[in-house]
Amino acid sequence: MRIQDIDPANRPRERFLQSGPASLSPAELLALILRSGTPGCNIIDTCNSLISKHSLEGLPGLSLKELQTVPGIGQAKAMQIMAVFELHKRLHYHRNSNLRVQSARDIFEYMKGRIPDETKEHLCILFLDAKNRIIRHEIVSVGTLTASLIHPREIFKAAIRESAHAVILVHNHPSGDVQPSNADRQVTAILKQAGNLLQIELLDHVITGTDDWFSFRDHSILS
Repeated sequence: MRIQDIDPANRPRERFLQSGPASLSPAELLALILRSGTPGCNIIDTCNSLISKHSLEGLPGLSLKELQTVPGIGQAKAMQIMAVFELHKRLHYHRNSNLRVQSARDIFEYMKGRIPDETKEHLCILFLDAKNRIIRHEIVSVGTLTASLIHPREIFKAAIRESAHAVILVHNHPSGDVQPSNADRQVTAILKQAGNLLQIELLDHVITGTDDWFSFRDHSILS
């Protein structure tokens, strides 16, 4: 069925104007952005196929090539989809700039989308000012976290350069299990001692998963 064959009152554009964007399905919202379909398939059906195949949550992680595996999504439309999610990511980053950290949840929310490859462990350090606002973050290492690979000198050299009042360690567990390993505990203890000597406090070490986190401070492991 062509868009023109749909009752005008049920077309996405008209419903958007009448009732607002909340009245549309994800596929209809995406159809408004992509605008036109192909001779064999209207754009709403194409967007439904795309979301059905990859899920709405899976779309931001797709490459240009992966998006084009759905019939009706060519290079131009794939670029449009990626541009929408890139804008959303940048808006999220902007809203979290100078975020004042008050809980481990704040850290979890801040780190969303900031780890480039969730299939690998990344150790990040967040630099905070005297009001616990995030100055910026830096990826320190990629791969399994071990004390032999993490030297306090590298961590605190960057903190000194940023004139940081305190730091927070964050790393992800690709498995989704956020419980700390013995290596996690060892690295935390070493960096806590180094921070005490330099008077740059290690406020917390937060392990993140897909939808959960573990805070060393909240569990009284870091005091």
